[in-house]
Amino acid sequence: MAITGEHGALKGTDLGLSEADPRDYFALLKPRVMSLVVFTAFVGLIIAPGNIHPFIGAVAVLCIAVGAGASGALNMWYDADIDAVMSRTASRPIPAGRVTRDEALTFGLVLSAFSVITLGLLVNWFSAGLLAFTIFFYAVIYTMWLKRSTPQNIVIGGAAGALPPMIGWACVTGSVSWDSFVLFLMIFLWTPPHFWALALFKQGDYGKAGIPMMPNVAGVESTKRQIFIYAIVTALVGVLPYWMGFASAAYGLLATGLGIGFVWYAFRVLRMSPADEKMKPAKSMFGFSLIYLFALFATLLVDGLMTSLGA
Repeated sequence: MAITGEHGALKGTDLGLSEADPRDYFALLKPRVMSLVVFTAFVGLIIAPGNIHPFIGAVAVLCIAVGAGASGALNMWYDADIDAVMSRTASRPIPAGRVTRDEALTFGLVLSAFSVITLGLLVNWFSAGLLAFTIFFYAVIYTMWLKRSTPQNIVIGGAAGALPPMIGWACVTGSVSWDSFVLFLMIFLWTPPHFWALALFKQGDYGKAGIPMMPNVAGVESTKRQIFIYAIVTALVGVLPYWMGFASAAYGLLATGLGIGFVWYAFRVLRMSPADEKMKPAKSMFGFSLIYLFALFATLLVDGLMTSLGA
């Protein structure tokens, strides 16, 4: 929207109005992050013991997706100032001037309430409570507090991204278990090496935004060591579903191989030369980490589907 006056053309956002189209509101949901949340939640729902009606299961996944999107919108509302100075986020709807902060806040709050209430009414209130806690943890504990105050922001804040498989599990069982906690740990421990690898080659961006990411606070060498340690622990935990009996031997073999690969990529980061300005090992580690987590949960999903079909 543009209005012409004696001082020339004014943008709608200059008047507190929105120039957004549906694609901008979809972008507020952080669809790439939401897709991972939906996928891991769906895996938790499928491999949980017990049965759930397909329609109720679909409603549960939809509510978790909407809740994840609501978290993303609230995150973008609060982080609009730092998004504007980072190259990878400057084109988001709020810093780009297509959506106002007030609209993003309202959008996020409405979606949060809708997702939690619908999940509680149609599935169960325990899973709805977990979803509400996840939204609160990401939007308030991580976004408003941890992200700007401590280099451990990703470590502690990673809990929000690790809870979806437990929510999916709770949708079926009405509770959580040690098995579902292992699914949580797999993502929780994977998050620091995944994001610290990104932070290594985006260190300048985080520095401009004033975010105390680990490389900016503790230095590159310390971050490299911590990535390597976390990668080893992540690889070990990744095999636990097999040893605890809720994943197949095929999963165990795949998790072992992928875990070795994850540690190898982390070792390459550890040995990365300070002269490598492009930080290619860190970029490779970041890319492989996505494959690692997706492959593990995809295999768990296949295991769960084969079990449910009696294969």
